[in-house]
Amino acid sequence: MRGASLLSSEDIQSKFPWARLHSVDYPLRLDELGDILEVVRSYHYKVHDDRESSDAEDVPGLTNTDDVVAESAAMQEIQHLVEKVAPTSATVLITGESGTGKEVVASQLHKLSGRTGHFVAVNCAAIPEQLLESELFGHERGAFTGAESVRAGRFEQANGGTLFLDEVGEMPPAMQVKLLRVLEERVVERVGGTRSIPVDVRLVAATHRDLPAKIDAGDFRADLYYRLSVFPLEIPPLRERPEDIAPLVNVFIERFRRTRNTGLKITDEAMQVLAGYEWPGNVRELGNVVERLLVTKGGGVVAPKDLPWPLADPERELPDVINMQLHIDGQSLESTGIDLKEYLNSLEKQMIERALEEADGVVQQAARSLGVGRTTLVEKIRRHGIR
Repeated sequence: MRGASLLSSEDIQSKFPWARLHSVDYPLRLDELGDILEVVRSYHYKVHDDRESSDAEDVPGLTNTDDVVAESAAMQEIQHLVEKVAPTSATVLITGESGTGKEVVASQLHKLSGRTGHFVAVNCAAIPEQLLESELFGHERGAFTGAESVRAGRFEQANGGTLFLDEVGEMPPAMQVKLLRVLEERVVERVGGTRSIPVDVRLVAATHRDLPAKIDAGDFRADLYYRLSVFPLEIPPLRERPEDIAPLVNVFIERFRRTRNTGLKITDEAMQVLAGYEWPGNVRELGNVVERLLVTKGGGVVAPKDLPWPLADPERELPDVINMQLHIDGQSLESTGIDLKEYLNSLEKQMIERALEEADGVVQQAARSLGVGRTTLVEKIRRHGIR
């Protein structure tokens, strides 16, 4: 480039003393500085990855800085196991239903590990298959169309810390092989590169899938499963630990009080209703309910009648929903009967399709309008075969 200025090693080190520039050829042209800073950014930028597609983002008030709520005996046992395994280098596999707060447990593992690197979270289900390798292992400049600069992958960004692979059961077979190699050899190779880069990473994986069943179906490698499940942790669903509901509600309320400067009081009667509900969406659903109450009753007192359906009078509300749709379809419940499970699945699919249509196909926006997490909606889209 005509007239381009040159920077010496001393110039750059004086301007950017935090930069790792020992491998850069000098003198350096100013028009090359962007690429160098991209490398620096990839090494020094603190990553709080894709929170919008992980368990914790779907749980309002629970981020990777929160402690595990453990009032129930089941969660106290989980906390005990976390404290035992955290200081070790053992790979941990966290299982449990969607919305149970698996990332919160993973974050607690990192917090208690004593590792000085970052906690980096990646949702394997939220990243397209063709981009997952670059996301995890990074790429060299020119490795593919659009790779205009060198980029360190998540493994390198988590060096010295913890890498959390959420929804690892959704990882495609080709990536399973490459992940197994990294676990065995502790090196990564960027896309388009030839150099093996050593990494010191503690791996924590999570899934709501039945991995042994996926192994039987040929969809998941048995050798990778055994490498991931050196120390398994199964998070019980919220319905099996009602003692945790009130403390979780208080955590949510306190978080919203700090971030939104508004409070909420739940009466004992309303709290009993919350404790008696099945919570199919687990902690995520509880967090969504508290956030909804904050909007409708911000600064007020919540009584049982203020709780949303299906917590408040589900026997009355559910038939109304069904009859409304049956009237639209021109059917008669008395004359034809109904398979409730099949019907509700059909209704759910219609609502998802409508939300996606109104959101112009933007999954995050559709998830927000439906009041569910992005990960949950992605799973429902896959289950219903929606394209």
